[in-house]
Amino acid sequence: MKSTTLFLTFTAAALMSFSVLAQTNAPADAPVVHTNLAVIPVSRTGSITNRQSLVLQRAKDSQGACDIEFIGDSITQGWEGRGSNVWQEFYGQRKVINLGVSGDRTEHVLWRFEQGQLEGVKAKVAVVMIGTNNSGKNRDGTDTYTDSDILDGVTAIVNEIRRRQPDTKIILLGIFPRARTFSPQRGRLLEVNQALAKLDDGSHVFYLDFGSQFIENDGSISKNIMPDALHPNAAGYKIWANAIEPKLKELLADK
Repeated sequence: MKSTTLFLTFTAAALMSFSVLAQTNAPADAPVVHTNLAVIPVSRTGSITNRQSLVLQRAKDSQGACDIEFIGDSITQGWEGRGSNVWQEFYGQRKVINLGVSGDRTEHVLWRFEQGQLEGVKAKVAVVMIGTNNSGKNRDGTDTYTDSDILDGVTAIVNEIRRRQPDTKIILLGIFPRARTFSPQRGRLLEVNQALAKLDDGSHVFYLDFGSQFIENDGSISKNIMPDALHPNAAGYKIWANAIEPKLKELLADK
């Protein structure tokens, strides 16, 4: 028994020494491998899972043909709050489902896809606006996501919709501006939007960017449109609805 214990102790020590040696011998200039979390599907935790479950159930209850599916984060979910009257005005006579979940990042939307959100739903048009929650900084001032990460995350969502719903046309929206006035974060989103515009193929994916309509002449975002400089109020949702309506009518043809 004593010899077995000594052997195990020696083995553990040897492994620890090997591990330390391996780390010590790693090249000082070895590149740091960056993992793009924006494209790795992951679920949310906490109370928000109730909204996730609601949206997934809503998709299950909406099997078959529908006119429009809205996919996004809290800005999309907000159609059920501040945007509810505008929703009724523009979409009350259409078969439309809201698949927005507050706080979602691109990876969370991809997770919902894996859970069957798009299965059996035959939407004519998908309206997608996602990515703003990937653009914020951590508490220590660092970024979890690069601009390229955000681009790849949104692109992955578009590609998954194309794969899972091949007959659905996609209206991809430029990520809305945020922050009361000019800011590095707003600049990041503009750069990402420039690249997202390249996803427009004129056949299945159509890019629309009307973010400038939320901006005042001095570059600020009016509280009369976005009270917190992020989430639209009724006036903001009216801007959104009016901006996409011509393309929606074109793609829906008979609606």
